[in-house]
Amino acid sequence: VQLVESGGGLVQAGDSLSVSCVASGVTPDFAGMGWFRQAPGKKREFVSAIRWTDSGVFYSNFAEGRFTISGDNVRNTVYLQMSDLNPADTAVYYCAGTDREVAISALAYNYWGQGTQVTVSS
Repeated sequence: VQLVESGGGLVQAGDSLSVSCVASGVTPDFAGMGWFRQAPGKKREFVSAIRWTDSGVFYSNFAEGRFTISGDNVRNTVYLQMSDLNPADTAVYYCAGTDREVAISALAYNYWGQGTQVTVSS
């Protein structure tokens, strides 16, 4: 299974930005996809996830209300629309996929992309 992210970049505080991720070579058990992020010197943290079976979505507290996840379970593509960005959102954003149950823990995901940098200037 290969996950390839696109999008990301440099934006100013208050701007919006979208990142997307395509999974290829998935198994029939592929259950959903999510996004994590890791800022310099910090642990990787959950951002959002979507479950293919019922399109259930999950958000971290900081993403709720500002970020919107959506996906296409036929194309195994997930999108993350981020709005009202601030410098604290600066991080490498990683796409993740799972054959298990979609969850907020990184341990639930067995496939990872290389990450895409999102930088928010003040």
